[in-house]
This record gives sequence, C-alpha cells and structure tokens, in this order.
Amino acid sequence: MASNLSAPISVVGTVANPFETEESDAQNPEGGAIPSRKPLSLWPGMYHSPVTAALWETRSRIFENLLDPPLDAPPQTQFLTKTPSQSRTSVLYNFSTDNILREQYRDPWNEVRIGKLLEDLDALAGTISVKHCSDDDATTRPLLLVTASVDKMVLRKPICVNLDLHLSGAVIWVGRSSIEVQLEVTQSTKEISDTSDSVALTANFIFVARDYKTRKAAPVNRLSPETEQEKLLFQEAEARNNLRKRKRGGERRDFENGGVNRLEALLAEGRIFCDMPALADRESILLRDTRLENSLICQPQQRNIHGRIFGGFLMHRAFELAFSTAYAFAGMVPCFLEVDHVDFLRPVDVGDFLRFKSCVLFTQLENPDQPLINIEVVAHVTRPELRSSEVSNTFYFTFTVRPEAKATKNGFRVRNVVPATEEEAIRILERMDAESLWPDKIETGK
Repeated sequence: MASNLSAPISVVGTVANPFETEESDAQNPEGGAIPSRKPLSLWPGMYHSPVTAALWETRSRIFENLLDPPLDAPPQTQFLTKTPSQSRTSVLYNFSTDNILREQYRDPWNEVRIGKLLEDLDALAGTISVKHCSDDDATTRPLLLVTASVDKMVLRKPICVNLDLHLSGAVIWVGRSSIEVQLEVTQSTKEISDTSDSVALTANFIFVARDYKTRKAAPVNRLSPETEQEKLLFQEAEARNNLRKRKRGGERRDFENGGVNRLEALLAEGRIFCDMPALADRESILLRDTRLENSLICQPQQRNIHGRIFGGFLMHRAFELAFSTAYAFAGMVPCFLEVDHVDFLRPVDVGDFLRFKSCVLFTQLENPDQPLINIEVVAHVTRPELRSSEVSNTFYFTFTVRPEAKATKNGFRVRNVVPATEEEAIRILERMDAESLWPDKIETGK
C-alpha cells in the first residue's frame, strides 16, 4: 500500500467530470488526449459533496476489488492485526483559499452546513473501515461494509466557514464482524493553539462486515491499540458494545424508579389535554402537535458505490427535517448540538418511496439559557403497491436556540412536550434513559 495514503486527502470545490484527461493518456489521431473513463460505480460521487467524491475515489484505490468483486473468489481466511494508525485518514477543507468550496458549505449564519458535513463524515468513516479491512490480497473476495449506527455526534463549538477545517479519524475498536470508528473535526484560529480546544465535533460510527456473496456476517481484521489513549478508547468502545448487546437481548430499563411510576406521571398531563383541553397547561404541548413530514423518491444520483442510497444522504435529509421541526416548535432559529443516535435498520434502494416523519420527543428546560429540544426522525420505506411500510432508519437530534435569536424575544419560553398515548410515553422514557448512559451530555461553547 502506498505510503502517502496517510496524508490529508486533497479536496477542490468543483464538480468532477467522469471522463478525466491526463497528460499521460494516449493521443488520438486528431490531436489531444483520449479521456480516461472513471469506474461507473464512482459516478454517483459527482452528485454528492466534493469531499465525499474524493473519499470514494480514495477508497477505490485502497480496495479496488470492492467496486467489482470476484464473487467466485474465496473469502479471506488469514486475518491481519492492525493498529489504529494504519486506518487513520484525514481530510483538509481549504475554506480560507477555495471560494467555490466555501460557498458549497456556507449556511445562512456563515457557518458550515451540518447536513453536508454529515455526508462527509459518513463517507470518511466508511473509507477508514475499508482501510482496516483490506488484506491486500487480490485473490480473496472483499467484504461489504455497512453503516449500522451512529452512536454519538457532539458539536462542541460553532464551525466557521471562513477558516480551514480538518477531519480525521481511525478505527478504535473491532469485534468479530463489527467496527467502531471515531472521527474528530478540528478548526484552529490564531487565538487557539491548544489542539484539544480546536476540536469542534466528535463522532462515533459503527460498521458491520458482510460477506459480499452470502451477505452473512463476516469476520474482520483484528485491532491492536498501541498508545495509552488508544487503549482507553478501545476499553470505552468495548463497554458500549456490551451495552448494545444487552439491549438487543431484550433487557428493558424499569420505568418504576424510587416508587414513582414515571410512565403514569408522564401521561397525566397528556390526559388533561385530551379530556379537559381548556384546563391544560399553556406552557405544554402534545407531542402529536409538533409533527412534520416530507417524502421523496430515491434517485440514482443519491446512491453510493454499492448501488444503495448513501447513508450520508439519509442523515442529511433527516437533519434538515429535524432542524425545521425545531424551528417551527421554538419559533426561533435553532442551534444544532448533537446527533444522539442513528440506526440503519434496513437498506434503502434507488426508486424507493421514502417518508421522513419527525416530532419533538421531549424538551429539557432545567437551564433556561440553553433549553434542549430533542427531535426524533423516523424514515419509512413505503410500497403502496404492496400496502407495506417498513422503518429503515431512526434518527435522534438535540437542538437549542441561538442566543442572538433568544435575545430578540425577551421572556419567551420553550414549551414542555407531553405524550397523549402510552406508546409515545414509552418512546420518550427510552430515549431519556438512553441519554443518561452518556456521562458527558452536552458541553458546548455556544
């Protein structure tokens, strides 16, 4: 493998042409170079962000067989032991000098568009997992790596679109067929020299490996952490994996806490809304009254290099709906804080009728200067001809309100959200309990 793969991947703010011309290409009889054709599987990258396109091309160079796998080849049987540094990959956004790139990522508040950044993070995490799983053996069929979930993504400070941005990450843990990748987004200023202070966002992605032919779970290369920090990250990821296993095994948290029935307490106010609406608390609102929804037909331009709809695109669309939901609910421009969790439950294909449904699941109003708005988005693949609808993804986001927007509405309060049904109450409690398992809930400089 070439030694320069660990160098930052160069990104430019242009749309790539699938027929690239290089000086080394053969000349045609009429003069000029004969264009060389990109692999067909890389064409979708032209319609995603320039960073995603660059990452997919890098991935193809690392693991070329993944794009056109020899299905009759034997599976990998000799597994390597790799270090986190061997999968480390970084991306540099030259926002300060590339005007086109900067405009592609600018939002109305002169910050980076979070939805586009989610696409890039998913593409980077996928490239890192491919690096780890590559065995450099062209005689074996490659693995199919699928995003299973996003465990946590925390925005620690605003990301300015006028300053250069650096994405980096590595594999921090592996199981038999699963991989956890941790990413960091850093942005330095002249005032900030400490590396830890320059971290703007952290994210943890979980991938699972599948055999390309059988689609069954497949083992992956082992991981050997070297530094004390790498060993600590490995232990923390191992603990999270054990917790996920217990949850999958049917372990349910008890809603009875200290003799107080949390479920009944949560439903009490909702019953007043339903039975005596004139007497309901004016500082509260029913969950069902916060809902928004949008739909789309999945297009070929939205596919990834495997022909399925790109997970980063799904996160982008879910984020945009979640942002709109928080905006309509609060009556002020929201400020993104976290992706709390994302589950990829089933693949989404080109041509699928996809419906995104959102709601404000609950609010946390203990800190009046930073009220927290927790948004749930559920994606459904709908097949009208079969009269079926299946959940493909669940997304959970946390927002607050922008301080400058809050200052213009003196005395305005974010409302409390209450459930009207037991099913809604259980969803709220499950998310509250899931959030309590993360000790470092939202510390931000906003």
